[in-house]
Amino acid sequence: MSQDLLAKIKQAVIAMDPAKARELTGQALGSGLAPLQILRQGLIAGLEVVGAKFKNDEIFLPEVMLSAKAFQDSFALIEPKLKAGDYRPRGKVLVGTVAGDVHDIGKNIVAVLLKGNGYEVIDAGADVPVARFMALAKKHQPQVIGLSALLTTTMPAMKQVIEALKKEGLRDQVRVMIGGAPVTNEYAEQIGADGYGEDAQAAVMLANAWLPQ
Repeated sequence: MSQDLLAKIKQAVIAMDPAKARELTGQALGSGLAPLQILRQGLIAGLEVVGAKFKNDEIFLPEVMLSAKAFQDSFALIEPKLKAGDYRPRGKVLVGTVAGDVHDIGKNIVAVLLKGNGYEVIDAGADVPVARFMALAKKHQPQVIGLSALLTTTMPAMKQVIEALKKEGLRDQVRVMIGGAPVTNEYAEQIGADGYGEDAQAAVMLANAWLPQ
């Protein structure tokens, strides 16, 4: 019975049905299933399928956003119980869209997929000044920082964040990945980033490579 319920939660995420996913997650909690089991075998399992489909161009951003909402709405039910137990995140990732750029859809997808892979995500939002990235890096001490830019005019802000990390003595403590429509692997190498995520799933794979379980 429990495996059937977990399979239904997984399918609700894949099917882009936030209301159903949340309803089933509530049922799973009510039936006594462990929050961590619901997360891993239901929500994360579904999101992994979604991430793979997105990478293979089988689905696109609108569909991913709905699946992401299904995950987030359901995760909100179990997160307090996870924090009260012995659950420990895989690592911390600070994400944000750099200053001057208000686009956040891609960054939001990355954040959700990272959560689905067991990371604690600190989402700085969009149009984030360098000083805020530094303040959040000092406060949360993430292992990874993800920088997004959707405009060529805001890409230089990525380098400014990396330079600020050096100035603050934080650069050796964190890996920096960058991404966004105009961003390339060559640009990542040029500004001294540690990696480039062509899409959200690639960003997750980078984080997984840097922070193996």
